[in-house]
Amino acid sequence: MADSVYKFHGGLHLDEHKAESLTQPLQVASLADEIIIRVSQHIGEPNTPVIETGDTVKRGQLLAESSAFVSAPVHASTSGTIKAIEERAIAHASGQKAECFILIPDGKDEVFEQPENSYQKNDLQKSDLLAMIRLAGIVGLGGAVFPTAAKLTTAIKHGIKTLIINGAECEPYITCDDVLMQNNAADIFKGITYLQTILQPEQTIIGIEDNKPAAIQAMQQALADTSLANTRVTSIPTLYPSGGEKQLIKLLTGLEVHSSQLSFEIGILCQNVGTCAAIAKAIDECQPLTSRIVTVTGPGVNNPGNWLTPLGTPVSHLIQLAGGYKVKQPKLIMGGPMMGLTLESDQIPVVKATNTILVLDHLDQPEVNECIRCGSCTEVCPVQLLPQQLYWYSKTHQFDLTESYHLFDCIECGCCSAVCPSHIPLVQYYRHAKGEIWQQRKNTYKSDRARKRHEFREARIARQKQLDEERRQQKREALAKKKAAEQATKATQSDNSPAGQTVDAVQAALERVKARKKAQQVDPKNTSNLTDEQQRQIDEANARRNKTTADDA
Repeated sequence: MADSVYKFHGGLHLDEHKAESLTQPLQVASLADEIIIRVSQHIGEPNTPVIETGDTVKRGQLLAESSAFVSAPVHASTSGTIKAIEERAIAHASGQKAECFILIPDGKDEVFEQPENSYQKNDLQKSDLLAMIRLAGIVGLGGAVFPTAAKLTTAIKHGIKTLIINGAECEPYITCDDVLMQNNAADIFKGITYLQTILQPEQTIIGIEDNKPAAIQAMQQALADTSLANTRVTSIPTLYPSGGEKQLIKLLTGLEVHSSQLSFEIGILCQNVGTCAAIAKAIDECQPLTSRIVTVTGPGVNNPGNWLTPLGTPVSHLIQLAGGYKVKQPKLIMGGPMMGLTLESDQIPVVKATNTILVLDHLDQPEVNECIRCGSCTEVCPVQLLPQQLYWYSKTHQFDLTESYHLFDCIECGCCSAVCPSHIPLVQYYRHAKGEIWQQRKNTYKSDRARKRHEFREARIARQKQLDEERRQQKREALAKKKAAEQATKATQSDNSPAGQTVDAVQAALERVKARKKAQQVDPKNTSNLTDEQQRQIDEANARRNKTTADDA
């Protein structure tokens, strides 16, 4: 074991408050009367339910999934009946609600049998391991809840030289990773083995703060049992926020991840010890991620401790397991006191990101005063930002200026808020500013998309009108050409064809008949020009007429 010789800027030595929840061993939480399982519990595209209200499910059965690359399915954490799929309050800074499965346990906790061949244990390849990790719904259990399979797939493309396993757990009160390393070190190293198979790193470093001697000893023993090559357990100084990804990389390697970079772009990937244990369970035991260790602690609860908790368990149930409230006006925080989210009620469920339920006393909250420009926040910022400037611009809604001061490099560690003598909740302002900027970007994206769609529609309509007019013109021209061709054909036929000659002959015959009739129409009073034959015919006609007249007399 070798201590790190590197340092990062800023940081704080905080009161740890870890001993309170380590006085009793890890316990298994009982089932609550109602399990509230959020449909989407990861960063990325939302899931879609694959079961319906009234369905009976078993532990490990798929409830919701998405086909998107950045996604992680959700499974039932026990057996029972889906009472409803409805909006319920969740842990969120704005207190919003989200779609949840309401599962009524049957008390049997029956396990769902995975489909045949969904897990193959022989000759596992990288693709097989990644598929199994994704199907198990595993996400980063250190708090980021980024889908692990997606993160590993992206890291493979860049090539990983150093795999860092984060066991620092630097924030006060939180002890779930400490307890996990003490009790399940073998599972963690099985998960590390699978990660090494996928990533093929040159070295693996397990970083643990030096205030966890029992965890360090357990992990060293597990390492000796597994004999992993190029792998070591490293003790790092207890300094908050040493568990932050960029800070841990700096401590263990001396390398710095710049604001425009991600860690795998410089050949480094970090994974939490809880994620490693979940990977081992998924591959070795065919168990999707349906539970996690949760620390319940703080001065506002009677019996702090750690519980292996089914996902979806209401916070109120865990409070009861910890002996109930110790204060009259409890303040609930999901997470640690530095980076946790304040809960509006204890009916909010445990999700994959829940590592701690911290119970404080509302009466202990200090009064907020005006900023005195002392600069203490700048001295402790581990990212070397200017928190005071970010505070003023966030407060006055000058969000463009907050971005110019690198707002999105802020890791929301809370060091600035902790040292502020005016007790200003600086991180809350930064979170609000980030949320507003994200919303503005979302609105801008929607408006730009709507504008482009409108412009495309107008262009399509104009193009269609032009095409229609061109077709009509082509039809008119075609009809004119056809008519001209028919007339030309008729003219040619009347001049050259036998039919035309027949028409001329008929016309000549008619003319001859007319001439003959005209010749036969003779004036009886004019006999000077009569031929002999004509005179004879007239005489015969007169004789017949005279005879008829005599007979009548």
